[in-house]
Amino acid sequence: MKTNTVFLALSLGVSLFASSALAETRITYKSAKTGSSYYQMGVQLAEAMKAGTNGDIIVTVEESQGSVQNVMETKARGGDYVFTTPPVLVTLAQGGKAMFEGKGDPKFDEIRALFPIPSLTMHFVMSADSGVTDFAGMENKTILLGKGSFGATEGEKYLKLFGLEGKVNLAEVELSNAVPALKNGQIDGFVTAGSWPAPNVIEAAASTDVVVLSLSDEQITETKRAKLVIPAGTYSGQTADITTTSLPVAAFTTTAMSDDAAYQLTKTFWESKASMSEGAPWWKGVDTALMANITSKLHPGAIRYYTEAGVELTAAQQ
Repeated sequence: MKTNTVFLALSLGVSLFASSALAETRITYKSAKTGSSYYQMGVQLAEAMKAGTNGDIIVTVEESQGSVQNVMETKARGGDYVFTTPPVLVTLAQGGKAMFEGKGDPKFDEIRALFPIPSLTMHFVMSADSGVTDFAGMENKTILLGKGSFGATEGEKYLKLFGLEGKVNLAEVELSNAVPALKNGQIDGFVTAGSWPAPNVIEAAASTDVVVLSLSDEQITETKRAKLVIPAGTYSGQTADITTTSLPVAAFTTTAMSDDAAYQLTKTFWESKASMSEGAPWWKGVDTALMANITSKLHPGAIRYYTEAGVELTAAQQ
């Protein structure tokens, strides 16, 4: 009798342990470099997922060297992999174009979207002392573009588009030193891309008078990027809306992820967004209107959530 009791207790213990283990889903979230705003977002998402699911979903944030790497890693990852990238890169990967030419893989066709996150937003930040209020005024000024980032590449493209190529002095300073360089007059302005409010723009506006340039509708059309409006009051001294461009970014996984896991991730993200916005204003810029920027297929589990929530999806997303 005693042996049977011990056996029953052990059986119940193993059963309960198995149920607990099955209930917990572990996810690897690959976003950006440590210290970047997108890495911080990953940490916030991890905390929100743990709190919103009572620990049923545990997210580990993994440093990344960039969006292209994130897409490439789907070749070797399993159903626990979530990554961030601009939707356009998924389209290019699935078509074997641009940076993915000659590097195609059947796994790319299994990539599926979950939800949008804050867009990469262009900021052209000029010191008030420079007197620059539009792009034409940047001629003969010293501008910091940085190197190797999306913001640097995009900023260089805009200078060419708007007739400023060779007419602007490009500073040989790291972007991490942009704010002190602006304050001491070493540069007249800097270009940065990130979520808004951008931490380095907040710092610059708080420490010196700055002007963040707006683009006209014609200029935005020339860039072939999405239009984005940063509301007045976002930055210190900003009395009017800033009209600029953005590159949409979203969280993706693959069909290897279970429908239930994708559903829970998507549902918890949207239900946690309001609380995340209280501690990090960049989440306020995310709403269901950004779903239109996801041009590839959504994961079936995510589709289940959007259907329940009454969010209209395009044919391409389904």
